[in-house]
Amino acid sequence: MIFLSLGSNLPSKFGNSKETLLKCYDFFNNADIQILEKSSLYESVAVPNKFDPKFINSVISIKTNFSAEQLMQYILEVEKKFERKRERLNAPRTCDIDIVDFNGEIINISNNKISLQIPHPRLEQRSFVLYPISEIAKNWKSPLSGKRIDQLIEDLDLETKKSITII
Repeated sequence: MIFLSLGSNLPSKFGNSKETLLKCYDFFNNADIQILEKSSLYESVAVPNKFDPKFINSVISIKTNFSAEQLMQYILEVEKKFERKRERLNAPRTCDIDIVDFNGEIINISNNKISLQIPHPRLEQRSFVLYPISEIAKNWKSPLSGKRIDQLIEDLDLETKKSITII
């Protein structure tokens, strides 16, 4: 199973963060990629700077014949369509798309074209990824630790659990 995490905490040419995220789904239903499941939308505090605008987040499961590297190249093109700027690490952004899980594989690619680490090293501490996954894949296990999604959510600290709401 392939899972993508989508987030936005700045408006784009497509509208506010919620409208931006909903428009983003359109780019993952085409000849090369098909959305299998979509989570609800969640609102969460920005990480690591909780004073930045709140994020709207979602997770989708997809089907594609793309390799992880090809999928990442495609994601970067989608983010460009949403005018994503990469001026500083963790800055607010119109569109942020991460590959959360690529068929259970652990992937590290670093070359002159791309830097790709799947899954994200802090995946297991991110409520804005875990809660949406739990909604669409109740039996999912993290490729990092092998823990089930319900265990990962249970392991979150109380502040992290309180930092997210379904909208």
